[in-house]
Amino acid sequence: MTTFPPVIFALLLLFSHLSVSSISPISQLFESWCMQHGKTYSSEQEKQHRLKVFEDNYDFVNQHNHHMGSSSYTLALNGFADLTHHEFKADRLGLSAAAGIGFTRQNLGDTGFKGKIPASIDWRKNGAVTNVKDQGSCGACWSFSATGAIEGINKIVTESLVSLSEQELVDCDKTFNDGCGGGLMDYAFQFIKDNHGIDTEEDYPYVGRERSCNKEKLKRHVVTIDGYTDVLPNDENRLLQAVAAQPVSVGICGSERAFQLYSKGIFTGPCSTSLDHAVLIVGYGSENGVDYWIVKNSWGTHWGMNGYIHIQRNSGLSQGVCGINMLASYPIKTGQNPPPSPPPGPTRCNLFTYCSEGETCCCTRHIFGICFSWKCCEVDSAICCKDSRHCCPPDHPVCDTQRNQCLKRTGNTTRIEASEKRGFFNKFSNWSSFLQAWVL
Repeated sequence: MTTFPPVIFALLLLFSHLSVSSISPISQLFESWCMQHGKTYSSEQEKQHRLKVFEDNYDFVNQHNHHMGSSSYTLALNGFADLTHHEFKADRLGLSAAAGIGFTRQNLGDTGFKGKIPASIDWRKNGAVTNVKDQGSCGACWSFSATGAIEGINKIVTESLVSLSEQELVDCDKTFNDGCGGGLMDYAFQFIKDNHGIDTEEDYPYVGRERSCNKEKLKRHVVTIDGYTDVLPNDENRLLQAVAAQPVSVGICGSERAFQLYSKGIFTGPCSTSLDHAVLIVGYGSENGVDYWIVKNSWGTHWGMNGYIHIQRNSGLSQGVCGINMLASYPIKTGQNPPPSPPPGPTRCNLFTYCSEGETCCCTRHIFGICFSWKCCEVDSAICCKDSRHCCPPDHPVCDTQRNQCLKRTGNTTRIEASEKRGFFNKFSNWSSFLQAWVL
């Protein structure tokens, strides 16, 4: 055992005390926050940068909560507290810009609500709302808003609550919507109507990025709708009638800094009416004489009140707080869903060879145009490369076997797709298993 002279021991204690005391309270708070939210960073330099951002957000939260005593809502250092406001806006929104540049509402109509409007309603208590989901760093808020509205009306009509696939919309709804690049709920409703239904989240789960459309799962019409109705813009009474009948999709401005760090209470702004985010109204109520909407977000349960926010209703603004009255719509459903489809069978390569559902048969040996050996590529509608060893997905159809990449042709050039649509390069499996490598 090592012993130190009294003087050296005293100095060690002093330096130890100085080392501990040199850690600022905000640094200690940041460390605790990182542990709470499971945050890690690629380097010490990045961590120090995030600490400065965190401290700036801390000052903003503290100023609001302690110097605006009359505010009806509070802010907190939630899971977005290490993001700058610019980073947050680029990362977590996704309502199409068309919402703010004269998007034409095609299906304006009456809400169809009959009877006296209840003083309050919460569709969560009626079992018509699924758990809060998280869109991640993908601008697919529109898909979550759309599926949430369909989940609600499906429960009301069929008495069955089924969580639906946002990933199907992100991957497959490309007529007007743009996956992680943004979209509109009306287009999603129309896509689902034209497709004769939508698959479940369990069967076609969300991965937070765009992929090739799974054509087999696209054929699984678990929940159907008859169409959709647009609520007359800037008519809060019509919107109230609609929400009294079912959950309703709405566009809002979700890019305010106070919205980023919202914790609880009735959000009253200040807030722009430039719509850039999509959410779901699942009810309404009143507290201390202030009316509010109950709004389900798609930023996970660590934001707001377990993923929800109360936004002021009857504010006196025709467009509503954050423009919530401007872009509302809901799906129409009057009947039951079709019976479950039988599971699709295997893909037949020839008389004796089959691949599993969702796979593509690729010939690995042929003579005079006749294939004598097949292997399976675990990508639906894949492109079989000429080396007879690899395959590429249909949205990246150019095989580069030298660099193990799948490329996408744009105009007269061929390039690797951007990182959010990273390319696949699949080796043929031993019939059913496969090896997948990402191109970064």
